[in-house]
Formats: sequence, C-alpha cells, structure tokens
Amino acid sequence: MRAARSKIAARAPAHPGATGPRRAVRLLVLDVDGVLTDGRLLYGARGEELKSFSVRDGHGLKALRSAGIEVAVISGRRSAAVRRRCRELGIRHLIEGAEDKLAAFVRLASRLKVRPAQCACIGDDVPDIPLMRAVGLSYAVADAHPAAKRAARRATALSGGSGAVREVCDLLLAAGGRKR
Repeated sequence: MRAARSKIAARAPAHPGATGPRRAVRLLVLDVDGVLTDGRLLYGARGEELKSFSVRDGHGLKALRSAGIEVAVISGRRSAAVRRRCRELGIRHLIEGAEDKLAAFVRLASRLKVRPAQCACIGDDVPDIPLMRAVGLSYAVADAHPAAKRAARRATALSGGSGAVREVCDLLLAAGGRKR
C-alpha cells in the first residue's frame, strides 16, 4: 500500500495551475469536522452526537453532482449524523473511521478509476495534509490549522461549516465542471 501511495503522491502536482485542474476535476473529497461543520463536537443529554451543517454547502454539493462531479467524504470519525447528511445529499462515497485518509483516498480513486490529478479536496487540519498533497487541487478552509493552509493550493474566504464548501463548489462549477 505504501508504494501505491508514494506513486500517487509523486504523480499529483503539489500546486497545479489555477484553470486547468479545476476544469478537469472529476471528484471532490471532503473532510467533515471543520469542513462540513464548524469543528465543534456537541453531545446531547443521552450522549448522542449533534452536528450543524450548512444548507448552502449542501446545495453546492448537489449542484456539483448534477454537473457530473462525484463527491466523497472521508472522515477520521464515525457519526450517524454524517451518514444521514450524506444520504440526504445523495453522496454515495462515505468513508468513516479512516485513520489514514490518503490510503482511503487511494482505494476510492482506484475503484472510481480517477487519477489524483483529477481530484480536489477540502481540508482543515494536519490529518488532511497527505490527502491535500496527493490531489490535483486542494483547498483549506479559512479557519484551518496553519499547516493545512500551507499544504493547500488555495484557502477559502469562508470558514468550515459556514459556506466554505459552497465557495469551492461555486469555483469548480464556474470553471466549467465536468458534464456527463
């Protein structure tokens, strides 16, 4: 597996040009906590986990899928709330409990037959960095950890859980997206 990850990281440009990769994006990979949410973990009185998602982010993800760009979620945690939100948005590629997000991405990209250069991702923290370096176009949310911002090609103007995902979706769609 390490050899496959090394080959992918070596093939994927660290900082692609602004227009080409956006036009070629076939898959957008998202983290959850700090990207789709504001990063806070809320627990109810019975121990249930509560998360807050942006409706605007959801609309952007649906628009991407309609344009033919696949969406995947790779999270280090497991959450019933995330599973429900992905079902609501029609996101079929959800990987939870991923201790190694890059390895999870490598398997997913292989299964979907997409090259890393054809993928974009949005991250916010250190565990996202290997994935951010492997894809053709990476974004860090505005309130990301400084190391994640340094690893990303671009940073969003908006914070995680507050429209950052929609911002990236709009950029990808404006660049032409991929049509079915």
